[in-house]
This record gives sequence, C-alpha cells and structure tokens, in this order.
Amino acid sequence: MTETAPATDWRAWQDSWDRQQEWYLPDREERFRVMLDMVEATVGPEPRVLDLACGTGSITDRLLKRFPNAVSTGVDLDPALLAIAEGTFAGDDRVTFVTADLKDPDWAAQLPYDAYDAVLTATALHWLHSEPLTTLYGQIAGVVREGGVFLNADHMPDPATPRLNAADRAQRHARMDAAKAQGALDWKDWWDLAAKDPVLAEPTAKRFEIYGEHADGDTPPPEWHARTLRDAGFGEARTVWASPSDAMVLGLK
Repeated sequence: MTETAPATDWRAWQDSWDRQQEWYLPDREERFRVMLDMVEATVGPEPRVLDLACGTGSITDRLLKRFPNAVSTGVDLDPALLAIAEGTFAGDDRVTFVTADLKDPDWAAQLPYDAYDAVLTATALHWLHSEPLTTLYGQIAGVVREGGVFLNADHMPDPATPRLNAADRAQRHARMDAAKAQGALDWKDWWDLAAKDPVLAEPTAKRFEIYGEHADGDTPPPEWHARTLRDAGFGEARTVWASPSDAMVLGLK
C-alpha cells in the first residue's frame, strides 16, 4: 500500500496570510495599488521585478494579476512563507524563488538576473537595524538598472509628532481589538495554525529557529529612507504614499 503524501491548500494559506496582514494594515491593498502605479509610471507594464523579502509572494500575486507579461524573482529566507509562495505559483514560469539571507553580503549573486526594472518590498525591512539597512540599500542600488525603481512600503512613523502618533495608535488598536473579537487572526494565531498544518509544521519550526518571535529592527522616518537611498546612488527619492503610521518611499535610479 502506497502512502499518500500530505497536501495543503496553498491558495487558502495565501489568502489567510493576506487577511492576517490586513488586520494590522487596513490600507494594505491601497498601498499595493500605488506601488504598482509607480512601477507602471516609471518602467512600464512588462517589468522584470525583484520581490524583496517576498514572504508568501503577496506583491508578486498582485503584480502578475495586473501585468500578465511581468516576471518576478522572489527572495526570502523564511522557509514557511517561501513554501506557501512556491506552492501558490508552482508551474508559473514567470516566477522564480530564491532562498537567501539579505544580511549575507553575497545574497544578490544568487539572483537569476544581473539587473531588474523594479525592486519592490513591503512590511519587511523593519526587521533590519539602520546600519544593515543602509548597506542593503547600497546593494539594491547595484541591482536596479539605470532608470529603474525601488519601492519600500513599511512602518515609518514620524518621531516629530508623538501626540498624533499616540492618537493614531490608540484608534488603530481599538479597531484591531474589535476585529479580533469577531474572529480575526493575529500574528501569533496565524503561526499557531501553520505549526499544526502537516505540510507547514516543519518549515514553521525552522522559521522560528531562524528568526525568533519577531523583528528587532528599526523604523526610521521616510526622510531617512529617502536620504539614504540618494546616498546609495538613486538620483531621486521621496515618499509617494503615506498613512498616519506607514509610508512608501520610492528611489529612482
């Protein structure tokens, strides 16, 4: 008798990840829309994209739905999220995934292309402190072609407005608490479910060995990101989208 290998529903996990992230980021889809607007405006509708710290491939998913002739390389170190990404896009020759640590100085050598039209990342680089992030921005500048674009959407609060920040945080957390009472999954809940899935259990355990519970990085304001990108070699850099607590900074090579 032949044993059947365990299976899982990758699209369901992809959708579940999106809902969990939206619990924290209600403007997430608007942010993705503006990100892809800026890609189209700067490099056109058929870009070669590096989905940096790609996770489950949320950016790639939206990229290919909007731009069917795009190609994407997803890079991440998280074995569980990469398993979901690889399962979701299995058989799609427009998509390649690379397992790499962005703190490794040679991570870019593992990419299938020497240069990209666009490098995109969201809610990921706050895992890095400012010094390694500065180094990473320099490496990204070497991967983006001349005329290409880099977009980073992440937590970028303004330290100059502490009262406004506190008011926004209180309102957001009240809404999050209400959603949780209605059954929304938070970060811990989601990972607890992943650890129980027959296919994801092992990569989830490995993921926590690599990362621990959560980030230990910095969240500098948008002006820091723009200045650091210009210092790294981008000709122009500025904020192109913002909410009270998050922002998206664009660097144009």
